[in-house]
Amino acid sequence: MGRAGCCCRGAERLASPSPVRRFRPLLLLIIALCCGAHIGQCQVATPQCRIQKCTTDFVSLTSHLTPAVDGFHTEFCMALRAYSACTQRTAKSCRGNLVFHSAVLGISDLMSQRNCSRDGPTSSTHPEVQHEPCNYHSRTQHAHAHSHSHVHAHTHSHAQGHDHGRDHGHSRPVYLFCGLFGDPHLRTFKDSFQTCKVEGAWPLIDNDYLSVQVTNVPVVTGSSATATNKITIIFKPYEGCTDQRVYQAVTDNLPAAFDDGTVSSGDPIHLSAGAEGATGKVRALWISERSPGHHVELHAGYIGVTVIVRQLGRYLTLAVRIPEELSQAYDATQDLQLCLNGCPGGERIDQAGHLPLPLSPPALGLQLQQLRRPSYSSQTQASPYGATQVFSVEGAKERCREQLDVQDIYFHSCVFDLLTTGDANFTVAAYSAQKDMESLHPHRDRWRIYPRGSATSTFHSDSPPIKRLALLLLCALSLALM
Repeated sequence: MGRAGCCCRGAERLASPSPVRRFRPLLLLIIALCCGAHIGQCQVATPQCRIQKCTTDFVSLTSHLTPAVDGFHTEFCMALRAYSACTQRTAKSCRGNLVFHSAVLGISDLMSQRNCSRDGPTSSTHPEVQHEPCNYHSRTQHAHAHSHSHVHAHTHSHAQGHDHGRDHGHSRPVYLFCGLFGDPHLRTFKDSFQTCKVEGAWPLIDNDYLSVQVTNVPVVTGSSATATNKITIIFKPYEGCTDQRVYQAVTDNLPAAFDDGTVSSGDPIHLSAGAEGATGKVRALWISERSPGHHVELHAGYIGVTVIVRQLGRYLTLAVRIPEELSQAYDATQDLQLCLNGCPGGERIDQAGHLPLPLSPPALGLQLQQLRRPSYSSQTQASPYGATQVFSVEGAKERCREQLDVQDIYFHSCVFDLLTTGDANFTVAAYSAQKDMESLHPHRDRWRIYPRGSATSTFHSDSPPIKRLALLLLCALSLALM
């Protein structure tokens, strides 16, 4: 049998339950890194063992899924069962292969974690998709099925399926994420993290399908920082699916309906069974109120868009997930989009990714007293209106650590906001923004962003030598554990 590169030694011991149970999470992580880094030493060299094809198909079936998407649990379990069936078909030729055994163990762990039954329907890598023009996922699957059949018919005799996976991967829809919170901090479609002034009304997104505009107001005297107190979202008309709908939220008014009083629009579209509160069908566009007055989600199934709006303290936060192809549907008059191009240079507070902390907190005094309002309580509220104080740098860091255990850019933004405003609600805003990003951002390996120049950011550099060294260390560690 072939070797699995630097991570192959001791593979036969994986059948022994005691080391597997003890070191399973670490071993699976090591193997995933080795086989996902495109480094030759860690590739599976056994031509008969088709575990890589099984894994590629599983990634293809789940790449569009996030926990925020309705039907996530059902679709994920179906994909897991298909993955398991594929490994069973190649089990004989993969005997003794570390990657294969790790995949089998990983599938078992995931099925247990997700409470997936072993028996039930499975996903197909080339399903017969019922074309639903008002369901973006169905629409793109349908288009891919036809495109793939056409390409395969013309290339099979020459390539013998060699480029099959590449064509398939290229046709999958790619999603982008954008978020805005705090004073305000912007995460663009390119995962650029910026802190901007942008006082007044500014467009975050403006294309042929969707328009998102925010209005920012100054927070305290003595600082150029602003925060969002108004969000306007326009879902533009889409023939056969929905008329135009407008959603508008302002401080102390986070409605669970569009401006015309409706909560949904368009004809029903198919929804996978098992989604929370679902009956099998939803509208092409609908609103879900998660926490009255504090958390609303807008789902546009016909264009594959999800928007999360929150009010924390006196200000609003926003998170958006949108297909890349739709985000590019704009003309020259719509080029001012903060999510797309970031903030103009003259509006930046950060310095090319470095967020300088205030040397001394601005004078809060009468300015903050004027912002005091009657307190109210909620499950997500960090502190009532007007509960402001002057934080030291260490005090601000200590407060942010209560919510954010990793000192990435969300943590540093939290510290900046506390020093700037003295408003502890910004701590919960940073935490919620991070959680919304994790639920909507399609690429887990891009979740963490670290301030420029920090030790952590240096470690997480995209430098190939660092990646190569990390992989070698992980492979050596796997050998030691075996």
